[in-house]
Amino acid sequence: MPSKVSCLYILTVVCWASALWYLSISRPSSSYLTQLSIPVRKVPKQSNITFTNIRTRPLNPHAFDFIINEPKKCEAEAPFLVILISTTHKEFDARQAIRETWGDEGGLSDIRVVTLFLLGKNTDAVLNQMVEQESQIFHDIVVEDFIDSYHNLTLKTLMGMRWVATYCPKAKYVMKTDSDIFVNMDNLVYKLLKPSTKPRRRYFTGYVINGGPIRDMRSKWYMPRDLYPDNKYPPFCSGTGYVFSADVAELIYKTSLHTRLLHLEDVYVGLCLRKLGIHPFQNSGFNHWKMAYSLCRYRRVVTVHQISPEEMHRVWNDMSSKKHLRC
Repeated sequence: MPSKVSCLYILTVVCWASALWYLSISRPSSSYLTQLSIPVRKVPKQSNITFTNIRTRPLNPHAFDFIINEPKKCEAEAPFLVILISTTHKEFDARQAIRETWGDEGGLSDIRVVTLFLLGKNTDAVLNQMVEQESQIFHDIVVEDFIDSYHNLTLKTLMGMRWVATYCPKAKYVMKTDSDIFVNMDNLVYKLLKPSTKPRRRYFTGYVINGGPIRDMRSKWYMPRDLYPDNKYPPFCSGTGYVFSADVAELIYKTSLHTRLLHLEDVYVGLCLRKLGIHPFQNSGFNHWKMAYSLCRYRRVVTVHQISPEEMHRVWNDMSSKKHLRC
């Protein structure tokens, strides 16, 4: 007999497929939305969360509440690594591929890993309720009540920083990445972070970019001069994937409260690091572009960008089954 979780998982997949098909041909009417009866789990407001040494009247207060939360993820045992994955509501296939490959929390038998998917609130009530149902099955989703959009990616990352600082402060390291990234966990954990060594502090690494603002309004990365007048950005790590010691999560979150918000998430994190006097280390293992698959090539990297759910499974299965082969 199939287990209850298996049945719920199959139901979730069917519901996601049906919902996405329905949304692709029409938008649900308000009368339909009022008839939906999927139970919504209420999360107590976290408005009383405080950190020490925060000045009064912050410039950027991050006044959002958790709609979906997993506050007990780290209660039993502090993880070595927390992975924060920025995703969108319709990316169920990508989330499931990550759960079944490199993001599997039980994938490393000797190291505790916590995986969390980060979302805002969607303007479509159906998608919000589908994510709520998914959360009730997998318990690896965190949502705050800002609108989920490209221009709010910075808020999504700050939510992750806030979550680590509040609910998982004893973790050793944190990785922030995206849902189309393949992560070589062996290289990340055993070659870069090295659990057998003393944990670093005020540590930040990834693919470091030294650049300046793009003033072309047609660009995805357009930065208005009135929002950022300088001609150079501070060094920052590509938002496709970066790793830092867990103490930096609270430092960045606290610094963000007094730092004018920018919509370019990775640039904004770089601004906070400059204020903190933390210089990100360059690591060539972090790739912010797509790379054709080769077993030996992928064995040398930490991250690869633009990987579909199907490719994720194919790469993971190939690398897992050929660990005995030498390059």
